[in-house]
Amino acid sequence: MKIGNKLFDTQHHTYIMGILNVTPDSFSDGGKWNTTDAALRHTEQMLADGMDIVDIGGESTRPGYTKLSDQEEIDRVVPMIEAVKARFDVPISVDTYKSAVARAALEAGADLVNDIWGLKYDDKMAELIASYGVPCCLMHNRNEPVYADYLPDVLDDLRACVRLAKQAGIADDRIILDPGIGFGKTLEHNLQLTNHLEILHELGYPILLGTSRKSMIGLTLDLPKDEREEGTLATTVLGVMKGCAFVRVHDVRKNRRAVDMTEAILNS
Repeated sequence: MKIGNKLFDTQHHTYIMGILNVTPDSFSDGGKWNTTDAALRHTEQMLADGMDIVDIGGESTRPGYTKLSDQEEIDRVVPMIEAVKARFDVPISVDTYKSAVARAALEAGADLVNDIWGLKYDDKMAELIASYGVPCCLMHNRNEPVYADYLPDVLDDLRACVRLAKQAGIADDRIILDPGIGFGKTLEHNLQLTNHLEILHELGYPILLGTSRKSMIGLTLDLPKDEREEGTLATTVLGVMKGCAFVRVHDVRKNRRAVDMTEAILNS
C-alpha cells in the first residue's frame, strides 16, 4: 500500500502511526501539542523514535467530547498539516469524520483520511476520498454497545463500511480497517475483540489497531491515563502477533521497540 510517497508492506510488517492531537481537550495529551512549535518538536521526536506515519487530529473523540464546527476543526488541523508537510518527509493522516475537514486537510497535503465512523457519519466522505485517490482507514463504531451477536456483528458493520467505500469508487488497495477499540463497546467487548483480532483478516484488508492509553487498559489495570503504557505495549505485541499492519500510539519509542522485538521473534 502506498501512503503519500511511502510504500507500506502491510502483509509482512507492523508500522507505527504516531498520534499528534492538536486539541486542548484530548483524553491523554490535550493541550500539549496545540501550538505549531510544540507540534513540530513532538513530530520530530516521534520520527526520531521510529514513527512511520503521523495522525493529526483537531477534535477530541474521547467519551463525552464536545463536537466542533467544521471551520473550528479546519482552523486547528490545516496549519499543522501544512507545517509538518513543509518540514518533514512523513505521510500524514488526518483524523476526521467530516468531509469538509477532510477536503481542507487533503488540500493542505494530508495523505490519508482516518474516519472514526467508517464513512457512515458524512455521506459525502466516501466520494471525496475516492475523488482524491487517497487511502482511508475505516473504523468500527456504534452509538450504543448493543449487539445481537457481537463479533459477527462487528464484521458485518465493517463490511457495510467497505461497501460504502467501494460504491464510491475507493479501490481495495486504498482501504484500511480499524476494529474501533473503545468506541461503541463495553470493557468486555473491547477485551474480546482485541483477543480475536485475527477474525478481521476474513475481510481482506490491512488492520490498524488503536488501543493506546484507552479505557480498556485503565479499567482492566485500575490505572490513570498517564500510567497505561505497559498495558498499551501488551496490546501492541498482541497486535503484531495477530497480523495488524499499523498500531496507533502516543509513545512511539516504546512501541517501536515492542514491535521490532516481537517481529524479530516471529521472523526467526
